[in-house]
Amino acid sequence: MNIIAGRRALGAGMLGLAGLAAARPATAFVGPRPECLAPSAPGGGWDFTCRTVGRLMQELQVVDQPVQVSNMPGAVGAVAFANVTSRRAADHNLFVATSTVGLTQIAQRRYPGDIDRVRWLAMLGADTGVILVRADSRFKTLADFLGALKSDPGGIVTGGSSSLGGYDHLRLLLLAQKAGIPAADLKRFRWIHYDGGGPAVTQMLGGHVEVVSTDLAEIAGFVEAGQIRVLGAMAEARLAGAFADIPTAREQGYDVVGLNWRGFYTGGRVSDEHYNAMIAGLKRVYDSEGWKEAARRSGLQPVWRSGPEFERFVAGMVSELRGLSQEIGIIS
Repeated sequence: MNIIAGRRALGAGMLGLAGLAAARPATAFVGPRPECLAPSAPGGGWDFTCRTVGRLMQELQVVDQPVQVSNMPGAVGAVAFANVTSRRAADHNLFVATSTVGLTQIAQRRYPGDIDRVRWLAMLGADTGVILVRADSRFKTLADFLGALKSDPGGIVTGGSSSLGGYDHLRLLLLAQKAGIPAADLKRFRWIHYDGGGPAVTQMLGGHVEVVSTDLAEIAGFVEAGQIRVLGAMAEARLAGAFADIPTAREQGYDVVGLNWRGFYTGGRVSDEHYNAMIAGLKRVYDSEGWKEAARRSGLQPVWRSGPEFERFVAGMVSELRGLSQEIGIIS
């Protein structure tokens, strides 16, 4: 501010320059070469997150230079995590896209390090986990389904868009835990892995699977068409708009939140100054109409958690998923 005031004192000829300086961000989001690392191939979800947020950063003048998007696929994000922690831990130019999928891998010790190896920046949006049945299903509520599952753990065929031990599967098991189903019976559940929520629902409509656990955005069209019933949404509160009538698991007595969130981390040795600047920049993106529209188009609910709050959220989620993974024998 003193610099700008000094320039004004030099005369009217400098006022235009001062105006330009004032229009730019007071603190750069990252270093002079901003880079978003997507741990997936071009076109994947993490790539979309990087490119969308990077574009909005430039439009909002959060960065002085265009954000470079680098793709580093491999081992569901583990290759990128290893690169950041071993080679770029102090690089304040860098922020890395991640999500619940990556965090599940960390919880199951499939990354070369734990959550304390990086600094968790912020979550900007999330898709909501849902439990689905056919419109004519015998199950009308979560209590109907979980009660039947408790009575006969191997008697219901379930499925979703993750493999055994993946997040769709674990969300279902978290609900089962809240229903009082013992760990030994969780291992008896019948689970079929499909390549996406859409294919899982198609197979459910064909009678090949009775209950599906997946993300709402993937199957919203089926809900809107009245072909399926949502027994419960694993959201913190009721969703807005077209899905406001869907009851949450919480309001039905099962305190489970199953969000497939999108967010970012950076290197573990990035300074507090740069870490806080990154969070401030991401908050400007989150608050923009551009992000709200991008989130809506991709089926995400805007959700903001950052800094220490986000770190506590990540730690709690890893603890929960790791404990459950141990109970069912996914990890020792």
